[in-house]
Amino acid sequence: MSETRIGLLHPGEMGSAVGRALAERGHRVLYASTGRSDASRERAARAGLTDTSTVAALLEDSQVVLSICPPHAAVDVAAEVAGFQGIYVDANAVAPATVHEIAALIHGGGGHLVDGGIVGPPPERAGTTRMYLSGEYATEIAGLFADTVLETPVVGADVGLASALKMCYAAWTKGTSALLLAIRALAAHERVDEALLAEWRRSVPDLAERSVSAAGSAHQKGWRWTGEMEEIASTFAAAGLPAGFHQAAAEIFARTPPPGAVGADASALDQQGAGALDHVVAALLGSPEPRDR
Repeated sequence: MSETRIGLLHPGEMGSAVGRALAERGHRVLYASTGRSDASRERAARAGLTDTSTVAALLEDSQVVLSICPPHAAVDVAAEVAGFQGIYVDANAVAPATVHEIAALIHGGGGHLVDGGIVGPPPERAGTTRMYLSGEYATEIAGLFADTVLETPVVGADVGLASALKMCYAAWTKGTSALLLAIRALAAHERVDEALLAEWRRSVPDLAERSVSAAGSAHQKGWRWTGEMEEIASTFAAAGLPAGFHQAAAEIFARTPPPGAVGADASALDQQGAGALDHVVAALLGSPEPRDR
């Protein structure tokens, strides 16, 4: 297998795990440390990534560039690297219309775009995570990940298909998490939360546990999911469907306190799901502290 030089623009938790899969496959995976935090540099080093120092040097040495960043930044990131003439893989949680905007930037600079949509957690073991791909060079990108922990199904030759699939998938998984958190906040406000939990235990016993899990996840990543819900709302609207479901979900996640902003250690809250739920409910209701039970 020949080595491919792949630039990774944002070595966050997901990006570094994807980069590690490529590095373990024998590819040379590059990142630019300038402007990155110490945590990002350490994460990149653990993943076996090669530091080029600057994005300009990364672009000059890469055949493929992979963008995995918060969805609100996807267009700006593409604009910053427009002029790269290799294959640019946008693997962000964005609407098909957004990825077409990104494609125009990349194609205008002489490059080629592959659309990607990641489903699942950062890939650490086989069977957990898939990066769906579409576009003219999707099969070539899928081949880079052959025999790695990240599956890369190709859903078609048209840019936008992979992003559409991601939007449909996250519309349920994260959209219903937001709905559960809103319901728990409403029940707390109306002082019927214990009665609701009792009824859930009888009729839909998994919902109580799911709402606690949703709070822990939203506490850790809700800041990132706000933009994703906005992209999903845009996707629904473009199809002539009501966008309000996910506009509301975006607001729920926007109100969710980020790690370190709730007066308690983030890891402790993550381990104590009920504590995370109390803080999330309080934030959704506009209270500084969880109410007394």
